[in-house]
Amino acid sequence: MLNAALRAARPAALVARSAARRSAARPAARLPARALSTTALRASDHGPKPPSLFGPGGKPGEVPTDEEQATGLERLQLLGELEGVDVFDMDEVLDSSRLGTLADPVKVPSLAPARLIGCTGVPADSHDVIWMNLEHDKVRRCGECGSVYALDYKGDPEALHGEHAHH
Repeated sequence: MLNAALRAARPAALVARSAARRSAARPAARLPARALSTTALRASDHGPKPPSLFGPGGKPGEVPTDEEQATGLERLQLLGELEGVDVFDMDEVLDSSRLGTLADPVKVPSLAPARLIGCTGVPADSHDVIWMNLEHDKVRRCGECGSVYALDYKGDPEALHGEHAHH
């Protein structure tokens, strides 16, 4: 990945270097103007503000609690626990006691229209993990054991409209 980034950056560096050489050889009166945007960022004041995933931090001279210093997904999980909600469904595991079929696939709950899943076989751990991309409108079959999986989409129905336009 690093090599790909370096290969992509190399042509841009060569162009910049050759442009610098050309500009040094000619007078500075005809340098191209650089376009800048001076438009201020605009914030939408429509609707409620999303919850902050940054804690207030600790008070000077005190050791902060987890609730005060947690940020991002850790804060989301802590706030969910305070409300009695398991935001990552850690207590719910998939049914690995049966083989999913096209008529009765194993349902995978998800708040997103697509999810990466891993099959370990039926019964559980009977083969190495086979990773699959599961989408809301398709079922997937494990190539090793044949178990069929379907996404049980529980998210916002509006998120499904125009979803394929971003691929």
